[in-house]
Amino acid sequence: MDKEMLAKVSQQLQRLAEQMEKFNLAEYMEMLNNPRRYLMINFIAGLSRGLGIAIGFTVLGAITLMLLKRLVVLNLPIIGDFIADIVVIVQENLKP
Repeated sequence: MDKEMLAKVSQQLQRLAEQMEKFNLAEYMEMLNNPRRYLMINFIAGLSRGLGIAIGFTVLGAITLMLLKRLVVLNLPIIGDFIADIVVIVQENLKP
């Protein structure tokens, strides 16, 4: 009975060690112990997210303006005037 229990415990410890290697736990703990590296990685990650959001919003805004301009060309009665006003306001704000 003791040998079976030791074998099970040994097997579970082996699986736990393999899982810890998969998660790179040692590397993560080393990073936590080095505050400069941790701050630098988080700073670069924050810059990347901010740049991605800015580029994404710019592309989305450009596509929206293009669609609004095409809707104005269709000359829809109520929506066309509203969209034309929005496009004029945006274009005036874009001028230097």
